[in-house]
Amino acid sequence: MERKREPVIDVKNLYKVFKIGDTKVRALNGVDLTIYRGEFCAVVGTSGSGKSTLLNMLAGLEKPTKGEVVIAGSHIERMNENQLVCFRREHVGFIFQSFNLLGTMDAVENVALPLTFRGVDRKTRREKAVKALKLVGLAKHMTHKPTQMSGGQQQRVGVARALVLEPEIIFADEPTGNLDSNTSKEVLELMRKVVREQNQTLVMVTHDNYLASFADRIIRIKDGKIVENEEKKQ
Repeated sequence: MERKREPVIDVKNLYKVFKIGDTKVRALNGVDLTIYRGEFCAVVGTSGSGKSTLLNMLAGLEKPTKGEVVIAGSHIERMNENQLVCFRREHVGFIFQSFNLLGTMDAVENVALPLTFRGVDRKTRREKAVKALKLVGLAKHMTHKPTQMSGGQQQRVGVARALVLEPEIIFADEPTGNLDSNTSKEVLELMRKVVREQNQTLVMVTHDNYLASFADRIIRIKDGKIVENEEKKQ
């Protein structure tokens, strides 16, 4: 018997309208979308397609003009800024294109940083950071600062930092944009492997069809609308 899939992101009738002078621009134009626990989804589109706006809506970084955004059972479009900050801290991890590592800190300290904001004690922070770095294959680089690591290693630290919070959902915006093609492939294979093992949900935004091919599902967006929603055969 097939296991019932659990929705972790549910979007209904989502619109985002920006005003530029007297002109209204529909960045999102009636998006409906369900993403399930344990799924790796790639949202693909060209610049200006609405893909980054959609990611910002799902992460609670922007408010929709209209529509519902239900993440892990909570209507985040109804939350105020303080509630959203708490929600993101508890449920969401981010992987950035530019790594966003602090140069004065080594790998363990960079990965442990989000736990500091949660008020986790120092010993537990270190244990969790070490575990996350081992998970991404950086056991030998724990004490290295960003300048002592390659771009691929720095992005692995970025992946570990997202994982350390044990989030239900990880959002990644062009996560390999600053890496060469071989390193990009390694990082994406790693991200896919880790989210499967941890049964987490990964939503990645990209303009690159090759990178999207690593995902379980490809969602194409054009002019603020989903034009394709294709699940790959396992």
